[in-house]
Amino acid sequence: MAILVGVQYVSRVPRPPLDALADDLYYLEGTPPYARLMLPAMPAALLIVNLGAPLRIRAGADTEAAEFADGCVVTTPTRALDFGYPVPTRSVGVHLKPWGLAPLLPMPAVELCDRPVTVEQVWGRAAVAELRDRLAAAAGPHEMLTLLEDELMRRLRATAGLGLVRRTSGVIAATGGAVAIGELNVAAGVSSTHMVKRFKELVGVTPKRLARTQRFAAAVFAMDPAGPIDWGALAGAAGYFDQAHFGHEFRAFTGLTPTRYAEVRRRFRREHPGHVLDGWPLPVD
Repeated sequence: MAILVGVQYVSRVPRPPLDALADDLYYLEGTPPYARLMLPAMPAALLIVNLGAPLRIRAGADTEAAEFADGCVVTTPTRALDFGYPVPTRSVGVHLKPWGLAPLLPMPAVELCDRPVTVEQVWGRAAVAELRDRLAAAAGPHEMLTLLEDELMRRLRATAGLGLVRRTSGVIAATGGAVAIGELNVAAGVSSTHMVKRFKELVGVTPKRLARTQRFAAAVFAMDPAGPIDWGALAGAAGYFDQAHFGHEFRAFTGLTPTRYAEVRRRFRREHPGHVLDGWPLPVD
């Protein structure tokens, strides 16, 4: 559990078999460091059950922000999301692996690509209202995480192709996205058409797109904004063809140049040193 000025954050790894789909369950309460946070495109999915005033989410610069009263479901995105948090905010959620939402969805993941939806649109109004009531009546964060975990476990369903997508995504992640997709098809013994179909159904994006996102994430996590950054060396280590390619990918996934990204990251650390949310989100305002 982390408690900083204005924020309480509790997280834990879920029990099997949910741990094969999700990285962690979390509880967030208090005043976020910024009213709006930008989440760069990430090789992961997200489900939030909101217990406070509505969230406002903008999925891309060419869209309008929309309100999400009961929470949101986000499949693996291809561009940055702008999250507007109410003050105060209170929610529970789960950070999922790229394929992690598939056994919880009644529709193919590709239908939600870059289109966040409310939890109600996925699970139905009555079920979500009951879950939110139980969460609101819980004794504390740990009981709330158990309630969410139980709900997720109850909703898991058998999903065709999940093993294939999980194994292939694992190789993509292990190589930081620097892997030939054609070689993955051959190793798996399936055609490229079949692989793309399964990935769109279960992840929402193609294997190639997931590899691009993994490579971008690897570059971001290798960056140390505290000191000078050798952009050419960073780009080369992440497997980019050249620095121009690196810059193009940064703008595609964040809307920012690499230099501007580092400046905003430094701002977060300067204004909120050691904050539990520092690491991926960036201030918008």
